[in-house]
Amino acid sequence: MKKIIIFTSFLVFIPFFIITFFNKFDNKELIKLKSITHTKVRVKRLKKDIIETIPLEEYVSGVIAGEMPVSFDIEALKAQAVASRTYVLKRIETNQNKDYDVVDNINNQVYLDNEYLKKYWTNTYTKKMNKIREAVNQTNGEYLTYSDEVIDALFFSTSNGYTEDCGEVFNLDLPYLKSVNSEWDKDVSSVFNSTSNISLQEFYEKLGLEYSKTLKIDSIKRTKTNRIISLNINNKEFKGTEIYNKLSLKSTDFTINQLGTNVEIKTVGYGHGVGMSQYGAQGMATSGYNYKQILNHYYTNTKIKKLEN
Repeated sequence: MKKIIIFTSFLVFIPFFIITFFNKFDNKELIKLKSITHTKVRVKRLKKDIIETIPLEEYVSGVIAGEMPVSFDIEALKAQAVASRTYVLKRIETNQNKDYDVVDNINNQVYLDNEYLKKYWTNTYTKKMNKIREAVNQTNGEYLTYSDEVIDALFFSTSNGYTEDCGEVFNLDLPYLKSVNSEWDKDVSSVFNSTSNISLQEFYEKLGLEYSKTLKIDSIKRTKTNRIISLNINNKEFKGTEIYNKLSLKSTDFTINQLGTNVEIKTVGYGHGVGMSQYGAQGMATSGYNYKQILNHYYTNTKIKKLEN
């Protein structure tokens, strides 16, 4: 009987010791952020309706948490750190006469603060934040330039196999935001191909068209990367970006087909397509590329510089 009691107690306490051990490992001390600059970011917190002044490297950490899966390879996270730091430095430069530099949502970069992340990540907070802070510290103060000027480091989720020329999307010709091959996305992104269905009635309502039993689509113009520039729907011309926004599509590389009283929409890629593809960066990282090679690939002929003390 004594042996049975001892054995039973042993079985009960094994899980306890395992959980205690791993919790202790996950809750190790938080890595401190390095900083070589006193640069601060004025962030408009939309839900709180306040403007917070946040140290640059802390802001970059919160952006990585909001913009890229922490499960990504460290080299992809480092590439994101440099891109996000560059992006906000450009906004600081151009918004000097405004009350704030950036907002905290997708209109600029998604920023999540530590208070939110501690609640969201619970007991994995320290482990995940340490990985992010490693990426930030290993790229401390680094940003991208073209002709000695800070670039507009745009990025997005998933390409359709190629990134898009900035001029095709934002009507702005920037020499470092040109279309490049991004062959890695299809193997690593779950949203490379997507299909959605809506009723024909809803389709017309969202586009401001009169109802018709027959959907007619023609005069489709596409960029070299297969993203739609314009098309006619029931004899009305739309820009590809209009359809993208009004129907909340994942990308402008789409096809539309009528299926009876429904409309099927297939998209390839996710996001505006300009700059660094985040899943492309992940694919490059897992293929052995480092963060500098990733950045040089997506931001044509740029250089990495470091902020001064």
